[in-house]
Amino acid sequence: MSDKVEKKPLWQFGTKQVVYAAIGAALYAVITWAFNLWQIPGAGNVGVRPSIVIPMFFGIAFGPIVGFIAGFVGNILADFLSGYGFWIWWDLGNGILGLIPGLFYPIIHNYRATASIIKGEISVVLGSALGMGLAAISEMWVSGADMNTVIFANFLPAFLTNIVWGLILLPILMVAYAAIMQRSGR
Repeated sequence: MSDKVEKKPLWQFGTKQVVYAAIGAALYAVITWAFNLWQIPGAGNVGVRPSIVIPMFFGIAFGPIVGFIAGFVGNILADFLSGYGFWIWWDLGNGILGLIPGLFYPIIHNYRATASIIKGEISVVLGSALGMGLAAISEMWVSGADMNTVIFANFLPAFLTNIVWGLILLPILMVAYAAIMQRSGR
């Protein structure tokens, strides 16, 4: 294995990225649908979603466009499968949740390194805050929710569960991905 660090273009979107985005969206949709049975009491359609790590990881591993599509399209498909209908602001929020970690893609080279894992963890918190912040605040004009409802029934349950799952599962996926890359000689 060479010590040379590969330059990773941030906004690349070719055939490989289309395939990765489709796989990420499908995984996110199916696993989210399976877990949508477990809703958080008192939260507005916020479920226990370990699958939230999928768009985060796909962003970190394959770039911001892949992360965005995995979260955005995956959430649309999961809501469709679950019978929730179409909630564009929550779909965009889930897309942002994958896009923000993707912005860290060019600076993460060794997925096992502590520094890379810390960058990934930072991206989990930022992506969740921005994505779920947009989605939750939209409830003010979409549903007429007051600020207490936005904060306590929408944002905090979604943000907190997302960062818990992301902070726990993202390092596991990063280390596993590093092992796969090493075995394949990349």
